Amino acid sequence: MPARPSAIGGYEDWPGWLRGRELHDGDETTRAVARLLGVPRPEPAHVRTAGAWEQDGVEVTELHWSVGFGPPTRAWALRPAGTAGPLPGVLALHCHGGVKSVGAAELLRTPADPAVAQRARRDLYGGRALAKDLARAGFAVLAHDTFGWGARRFTLDPPPSGVQSALAGAEALWAATGTTPAPAELADTRYDAAAAAHEHVVAKAAGYLGTTFAGMVAYDDLVALGVLRGLDGVDADRTAVVGMSGGGGRAAQLAALDPRLTAAVVVAMMTTTQALFPAHVDAHSWLLASPLGPDWGLPRLAAGRRRHDLMVLSFDQDELFPSEGVRDAHRELRERYAEPGSAALEEAILPGPHAFPPEAQDRAVEFLVRSLR
Repeated sequence: MPARPSAIGGYEDWPGWLRGRELHDGDETTRAVARLLGVPRPEPAHVRTAGAWEQDGVEVTELHWSVGFGPPTRAWALRPAGTAGPLPGVLALHCHGGVKSVGAAELLRTPADPAVAQRARRDLYGGRALAKDLARAGFAVLAHDTFGWGARRFTLDPPPSGVQSALAGAEALWAATGTTPAPAELADTRYDAAAAAHEHVVAKAAGYLGTTFAGMVAYDDLVALGVLRGLDGVDADRTAVVGMSGGGGRAAQLAALDPRLTAAVVVAMMTTTQALFPAHVDAHSWLLASPLGPDWGLPRLAAGRRRHDLMVLSFDQDELFPSEGVRDAHRELRERYAEPGSAALEEAILPGPHAFPPEAQDRAVEFLVRSLR
């Protein structure tokens, strides 16, 4: 009988690493969310430099580190060229996008610049490289591949048994419709088709291990936030997170898990949980489908302790969220930030579909400049 392929390729050390590990801890908010999501306590990472270059007035350094299990993390640190003094730090979080072959590469233009990263920038960011624009605005920026994406992706060759049929179905559909990806994109697109089905396997594995898919992503993000604060030339007391779609959900989680944040920007990821039922439950990934329960929806996560400045931008033609859920969530945010002692809130429901267009990016950069300076 042939050997059954690994269902967690590249992460065979994950169960042993997680066994007996303490959960992330802190104040009441941190403790509650960490326990609901099963977020392990982050450990300092040993960071090494893998290369550096200058592009469009921005110094870019490629960094690698291990979070303790699975493949190493790859990240890029960006800052305005020629700056030495401490700058406020921004952790830029890539989206989900149904694309796991790349991660943070969608937020900048790397020397390799994969075709799928170019497509993500074109379709979701108006062709702009958000991390580079943030650096040009005067920030030290870190963009990293998180758990399951880019350098941190799972090995799916050969695909696990439960993924093989989904991949075969995708390939048959391409052939039948004449939409087989171009050679430059074929390998990554094929991987992404397999990874879409495999996310259910990863979520199942996480449940067996006493954690969640979102909790493991949050762990990687907390490690990266620690790396950002430890970089030379970064003011660790002035840090923010920004992301759209799945990255916006990650920003909301970090706002609840890390009380040191100065600001958070959540784009195209805001709704009440109850509004997802019955028609929008299937529109979202395991990043959102987490066992937080009715008390910890996106508005409460993003608001956290209300000690950080918060920007939330949603869109009135976003097909992933019911309009009433978006409106109710923004109303809840206003109510939460109206409480005495709250920091600043900027929120808007803008015209447009599920994306982070240039005008919204400009608005987010201006918000971060005001908040962090």
